[in-house]
Amino acid sequence: MSVVTVKPNKKQSFKALWFPPQMDNGRLSAALLCKLDAVTKLESDDKNLPAQSSFLYAPIPSVIIEETGLISAINPAFTTLIKDIARVDGNAPNVGDNFYDLLEPSHKDEITQKLNQARAADGDIEPFDIQFNGDKMHSTAYVRVIRNSIGLTDDSPLIIQFIDTSEQKRLEQQFIQSQKMQAVGQLAGGIAHDFNNLLTAMIGFCDLLLQRYMPNDPSYTDIIQIKQNANRAANLVRQLLAFSRQQNLQPKVLNITDTLAELSALLRRLIGARIDLQMVHGRDLWPVMVDASQLEQVIINLAVNARDAMTDGGNLIIRTSQHYTKTSEQLGHDSMPIGDYVLIEVLDTGHGIDPETMEHIFEPFFSTKEVGAGTGLGLSTVYGIVKQTGGFVGVESKLGQGTSFKIYLPRYSGEEVIHVPVIEAPAGDLTGNETILLVEDEDAVRLFSARALRDKGYKVIEAENGDKALEIVEQGKSFDLLVTDVVMPHMDGPTLCKKIRDIHPTMKTIFISGYTEDTFRKNLGHNADIHFLQKPFTLKDLAQKVKDVLRGK
Repeated sequence: MSVVTVKPNKKQSFKALWFPPQMDNGRLSAALLCKLDAVTKLESDDKNLPAQSSFLYAPIPSVIIEETGLISAINPAFTTLIKDIARVDGNAPNVGDNFYDLLEPSHKDEITQKLNQARAADGDIEPFDIQFNGDKMHSTAYVRVIRNSIGLTDDSPLIIQFIDTSEQKRLEQQFIQSQKMQAVGQLAGGIAHDFNNLLTAMIGFCDLLLQRYMPNDPSYTDIIQIKQNANRAANLVRQLLAFSRQQNLQPKVLNITDTLAELSALLRRLIGARIDLQMVHGRDLWPVMVDASQLEQVIINLAVNARDAMTDGGNLIIRTSQHYTKTSEQLGHDSMPIGDYVLIEVLDTGHGIDPETMEHIFEPFFSTKEVGAGTGLGLSTVYGIVKQTGGFVGVESKLGQGTSFKIYLPRYSGEEVIHVPVIEAPAGDLTGNETILLVEDEDAVRLFSARALRDKGYKVIEAENGDKALEIVEQGKSFDLLVTDVVMPHMDGPTLCKKIRDIHPTMKTIFISGYTEDTFRKNLGHNADIHFLQKPFTLKDLAQKVKDVLRGK
């Protein structure tokens, strides 16, 4: 027996096994010539293994290819794997097609190189990722050179088996994105804290200056301009806190239909006359527990983005409905669990969002608008508010057709709460004569706060950190109220408060911070004598808070 190459006239040559005629008991047996194909070679590896059946009915997608890339065998599992994605001239791949035509063009050279390495190394290479043409499915390829017992070594085909790793890749991307958003959120929260300290001083000293001028004085107007811009900066900081989910929320039970109805007039003014606004309210919507003002901010931000995407006019549809999911749903990089949700859809007929941009739309400071036309915080604010509320955000878009944002808010199943609107009383007498221990490591904030309180008649003892404040207390100096920053070096505000309460158990305390109340309240409990004032605050905010706490309000 030997391996020969047969060259038919005007036909492609092929390998064959040649069994020459043999003399047996004086009789000459017939010669045999057997064409070698991929299945014959595979079967010859192990004569006790029904290789063809194993290959065809194996649950693992597999394909056998020649050195040129031609497919010489293919099993149904492989056809099922790529039947809806990879095509050769519009048809599902089959024997005789070229395997390389199924690959993503940008990966073709890399895969060709790896398969050549597999032949050179007798298949001893690490599994590698492979991506088929027009597909987001990821697979890991395991390659083996088909060797046989007859010593055939030239033009040896490869058998490639595929493991679908799409779900693994999706989870990896979800984890990476989650870490990225968490890191950016922590950075945003830290920046917001520092900016709130600066803005407290800016707004506070503006208030002190305004007390020196009459409204008709030109300097009065200049100071007002400075204060207004500082307040605009404070609004941007609130958006950063919204993204990092570190803002103070005041949730209450809402009927979404009523909230959107009240908002419709404002939305019509925002989007202009060239865009048609349609409100489609679902019937018998479940109640939700959300912060009303923050929900309004979410809808406004989405409406403004939709308006900017429809420069030539169009339709903006805000639609509500009940949504129940029986299985976990994937929304971008988030997984929404089983449950009842109220769905708010904001649909536009604008220019749409391309896939590359879609990956970044919720990241802070990412914007496709011209410089100066936006902060890049609109959608990151939407994401942060909805996530902090316990909801989820989904987005679908097609270029040239429009975009749909879907807000899923969890159904509120508790008892209905009746909220009586609070009418803010006009500011009364904000003066006092008590003694206040003021602890603040930011000099500008401490100087402004101390001056503001002294101007109202209070006696103020200043300390630049917790250690100095504790020394003052241990020296026996008396005071009626502790006003302290939360985050300070060496000894933070909550620790200082606990130490002072060991000496004065009933001491009333006001915490001031650029962070939110939730970041420290859980460590102190809900003591009625512990209060909170969010930075940035105005002179009036500080005086009113001190007055209320001292009067027991």
